[in-house]
Amino acid sequence: MKINIENQHQTEVCAQRIAQIARAGDVIALHGDLGMGKSVFSRAFIRALTTPDEEVPSPTFTLVQIYDTNAGELYHFDMYRLDSPDDSLELGIEEAFNDGISLIEWPSKLGTYLPWNCLNIEIAPAGHDTARTLTFTSQGDWLDRLKEITL
Repeated sequence: MKINIENQHQTEVCAQRIAQIARAGDVIALHGDLGMGKSVFSRAFIRALTTPDEEVPSPTFTLVQIYDTNAGELYHFDMYRLDSPDDSLELGIEEAFNDGISLIEWPSKLGTYLPWNCLNIEIAPAGHDTARTLTFTSQGDWLDRLKEITL
């Protein structure tokens, strides 16, 4: 499934709608080069499950930020600085994947630890400076669940 996004606002709306159907045990993996909008997507997703004015610092240096939400704990991972997939175990990914909602930037750094049934979102440039193409793939039930919302 692919959608075209024209600007940052549309990226935020997309993230908010996906947050509406997220539930404990979900893993959302954000793929894309630097500057594609992974952090914009993450902030909007987190604020949709917390409060509109929630402070959402980048977990680039801490590697994980945890938020309490009505849907359960939300784990925001940034794996950019991860040296080895095994290092992710020290961050509590197993607990996050089982009990929380996990939002992961740079998920390829997890190697085989990335669950097979996660929602993969590839963010790529399209057309002009602010345009993006979002490509959604999943081996689980995510694609059926995405049909529940208008993207």
